[in-house]
Amino acid sequence: MRKLITYLTDFIREDFKPSLYGLTALYLAAWITLNYSVDLEDSIIDSYRGSWIRLVLFFLLDATVYFSVATFWLFSHGKQSILRTAKFWLFSLFGMIVMAWWQDFTAYQKLTALPAFVYVYSFAHYCFSNLSSAVTIWLPLWIFYRWVDRQPSYFYGFRPDGAGLKMYGLMLLIMIPLIGWASFQPSFLQTYPIYKGWGTAEALKVPGWVPALIFEACYGFDFISTELLIRGFLVIGMAQILGRGAVLPMVAVYACIHFGKPLGETIGSIFGGYILGILAYESRTIWGGIAIHLGVAWFMELGAFLQKL
Repeated sequence: MRKLITYLTDFIREDFKPSLYGLTALYLAAWITLNYSVDLEDSIIDSYRGSWIRLVLFFLLDATVYFSVATFWLFSHGKQSILRTAKFWLFSLFGMIVMAWWQDFTAYQKLTALPAFVYVYSFAHYCFSNLSSAVTIWLPLWIFYRWVDRQPSYFYGFRPDGAGLKMYGLMLLIMIPLIGWASFQPSFLQTYPIYKGWGTAEALKVPGWVPALIFEACYGFDFISTELLIRGFLVIGMAQILGRGAVLPMVAVYACIHFGKPLGETIGSIFGGYILGILAYESRTIWGGIAIHLGVAWFMELGAFLQKL
């Protein structure tokens, strides 16, 4: 934990400016208020599902929030000249395009609709949805990394970090009692576990644990993909251009991808995203975010499953 505290204190000491953080907080509060007042994502953006307009709207939302906060940071730290560099725009616009494509992507639904999946539709839908990030995140980032970025470092944060994993494991242990408490709440059990069986084992004539493990593996893969894009590319990848300034814009756009979720989760994503962003920036690895994200997600599934037994 001492290492974590050192990461946080060193970063905040160098980066924190009351005017910058205050302006960013007010800006995000305005966007969050707008979203939950008019149901921006669920009622407006999602009404164009299946149309190219939805992709454009996601891009405009993500890009507006990201570039606004990036501009706040650059002017606050006297580095606004970065806005005139082609590399900044190439990297950041690419990141926003990938993010919007990931949010909008629904092509996997064509696979789900095949006759082979008629008896396991819900199971297939969730699995293909989670695995689709292989196409929307992994593929474009790998191509960009190999042919444009060409950095001699590890692929956007996939650097071995055995010592760090111990720290992340300790952080996860601290969170387990909170997850246990949450598992007793009725509102929690209305959502979790995400895997609800859907008669999949009976349809496939296999033991119940087989589709459950397949589903949870697919579910976990999507969290790894999220960390690769959000903390890997937008923090570690953009740090070569923005330095510490890569963290705050990432936090802002990370909040945006939670706009379709409960308000408390969106607000929590700001604080959680900030801490994970600092960890990624200071350690140059995303294993911390992966470990915490996966651990929390799977423990929440396990806690809810045990409650419903």
